[in-house]
Amino acid sequence: GEDPDREGLVKTPERVAKALSFLTRGYQSDPEEILRSAIFKEEYRQMVIVKDIDIYSMCEHHMLPFHGKAHVAYIPDGYITGLSKIARVVETYAARLQVQERLTTQIRNCIQENLKPLGVAVVIEAQHMCMQIRGVQKQNSVTTTSAFTGCFLSNLNTREEFMHLIASRLH
Repeated sequence: GEDPDREGLVKTPERVAKALSFLTRGYQSDPEEILRSAIFKEEYRQMVIVKDIDIYSMCEHHMLPFHGKAHVAYIPDGYITGLSKIARVVETYAARLQVQERLTTQIRNCIQENLKPLGVAVVIEAQHMCMQIRGVQKQNSVTTTSAFTGCFLSNLNTREEFMHLIASRLH
């Protein structure tokens, strides 16, 4: 075994506790409150996309990280929100013990319930350390999850436009 009194391990318990506190800081914030803090009346009724939002989260099954990108869109119905609020909602839910599937639906539900748009689309692409360094050991695997409401669910053209725009590199 290891000597817990050896120089490199003496402060390890407090470092681990501090790291876990940081990695689960999302429990200290209310994503719905974050979103509601910046809602503005606006007649814009076209797609709003915030894509390539970096995510880092902890798999609740193995306590190992997963990381990737979130792509979020909504079609306003009289109200918009600050663009940074979308990223903050994603970050807050990600900074909790998670599974990617729940993370995807939590983001979708938060935006749908608080902004009440015509539709919401969320796609997350992530690599899971629990698949890369243990078990199946597939280092290049990427997991993609999606969740839709409203016109993204009922209108194939709207969903396809979203998928095309998140795949393109316009900037």
